[in-house]
Amino acid sequence: MRKLAAEFLGTFALVFAGTGAIVINDVSGGTVSHVGVALTFGLIVLAMVYAVGDVSGAHLNPAVTLALAVHRGFPWSKVLPFWGAQVAGAFAGASVTFVAYREAFDHFDHGLRQVTGAQATAGIFATYPQPFLSNVPGGLVDQVVGTALLLLVIFALGDAKNQAPEPRIAPLFVGGLVILIGMTFGYNAGYAINPARDLGPRLFTALAGWGSEVFRAGNSWWWVPIMGPLAGGVVGGFVYDLFITRLHPRAA
Repeated sequence: MRKLAAEFLGTFALVFAGTGAIVINDVSGGTVSHVGVALTFGLIVLAMVYAVGDVSGAHLNPAVTLALAVHRGFPWSKVLPFWGAQVAGAFAGASVTFVAYREAFDHFDHGLRQVTGAQATAGIFATYPQPFLSNVPGGLVDQVVGTALLLLVIFALGDAKNQAPEPRIAPLFVGGLVILIGMTFGYNAGYAINPARDLGPRLFTALAGWGSEVFRAGNSWWWVPIMGPLAGGVVGGFVYDLFITRLHPRAA
């Protein structure tokens, strides 16, 4: 229960901080900027790895949990409970963002919760593709590659046979990595790279006034930021082990 509570809290903070930055950016005409949003996500990941890392490992992401189960012996019996805590935390984070900024939403869209259009606000909470982006292969490749990069570097940071940093400073590199991915993979569809970060807030918007359109928009985009990151995390771990782990010198 301590681990599940830690995953809930960490993912809650991740979504609350990240969506809060996006609210400010969207309703103020871009004052935070894409770079600012990426910085926000990276800084909150850094903070939460320090806050809950010793309790649960600070997965904060079903793709991380799955990759660790496939490649690093994380117990399969804990995968679904971790996923549930992460999605619930993300749902709660989106809920608190909405409550905190309810009057700003009303001022911006006059209470008409829209998924698309000039006053659309659903994209504050979950990701949606650019009009030019296909779900397959474009969006799926985007999510697989971005998440594979995330897990590849996470595996490197935990590899004692490589140049892994001292554990107390490792969260700095994880946060920086999230910023890097946001800056390089954010344009196509908002760089979810995290099924909980996308699904939890999407479920919230479906219940809070945006309706079922959140699942139909973007040619039913909703499944891409779930399946893409899950596959990408496993791929990233596989690539690291193929090119690095299996080539480590054997102990004498």
